[in-house]
Amino acid sequence: MQFEFSTTARIIFGSGKLNSIGSLIDEYSTKVLIVSGAPQEISDRLLNQLDLQDANFSLIKIDHEPTVEEVREVVKNARIGSYHLLIGIGGGSALDTAKATAALLTNPGDITDYLEVIGLNKPLINPSLPLIAIPTTSGTGSEVTRNAVIESPDHHIKVSLRSPYLLPRIAIVDPELTISVPPSITAITGLDALTQLIEPFTCRSPNPLTDVLCLEGIQRVASAIMKVYEDGSNLHAREDMSLASLFSGLALANAKLGAVHGLAGPIGGEIPAHHGAIVASLLPHVMATNIYALINRSPHHPALERYAKIGIMLNGDPAATADTAFQWVRNFCLHANIQPLSSFGLTESHFTKIIEKALKANSMKGNPITLTEDELRNILQRSL
Repeated sequence: MQFEFSTTARIIFGSGKLNSIGSLIDEYSTKVLIVSGAPQEISDRLLNQLDLQDANFSLIKIDHEPTVEEVREVVKNARIGSYHLLIGIGGGSALDTAKATAALLTNPGDITDYLEVIGLNKPLINPSLPLIAIPTTSGTGSEVTRNAVIESPDHHIKVSLRSPYLLPRIAIVDPELTISVPPSITAITGLDALTQLIEPFTCRSPNPLTDVLCLEGIQRVASAIMKVYEDGSNLHAREDMSLASLFSGLALANAKLGAVHGLAGPIGGEIPAHHGAIVASLLPHVMATNIYALINRSPHHPALERYAKIGIMLNGDPAATADTAFQWVRNFCLHANIQPLSSFGLTESHFTKIIEKALKANSMKGNPITLTEDELRNILQRSL
């Protein structure tokens, strides 16, 4: 057995922990660039804390998933400001923009030198500028991952900048910051976190550390996601979802993903849909297809037993099966009114291009069983 495990140098978890930011920035510098996708109220709380430290700061707003050109522009502005510390606050889009910016400020060349698939995929050679990551949703786990997802409209695809140097120096996970997230976003980000727990647990190369995180995270999602969907002010349930999201980031950064994420990147390049919405729509259909393919082509595969464990965790029944896991996810998707991908403009005319790109995706290589083009097409058809 061989594996590696790496993560953010320091993780600070707990309600109200945003108020600790003042003492943390003293460790680095008081000249700060903030990349924010957070609601105004939360941004103001952060700025008030920085004012108390007499920090010199500027703020850049990110309200959607970043494109290659937008990251270039943020980096250009950051170079002019000569900042010593970055703070990313918001959902995955803001955090990924901050992570990419922090890395590109200390490494030569253009972003495309380091992007996978559409770029040269060169390794970053220098540590990133210090970054503090503060999530305001419970979904991506980006505060502890070593990749940043960037959209390339020219190539109709979302790709990653990947490196251990993308890990933030500090992650502040404050569940209070997620209370104002509306039910629809709570549902899709929660399902994104669940996907990032299910895929590393069932992937081709899980490890004992990520297994523990995945099972604990899945159990917390099972107990909390319905509660936060129905009542966003339930702080205890918000804490469970924030912890599950954190665990999902730790897991995906140290194991592999699967067909949900393998398809989500190419789909995201074709239609104007939030990553979480794409993942949420795909998850039950990928689970069903994987389980069926394993039963028919590899009935003794250990992933089948792992899907059964997921069913036990989600359903709370020791007699649950792999099929139970799929049914639980499908039922929650129906309850939360997860929108089909056709509502965002996906049509059968996109399928061939999506499948072609998905088969080359790094995430697809982690799927527990190799899916055929027909199986991938069937997943896409069911997601419409």
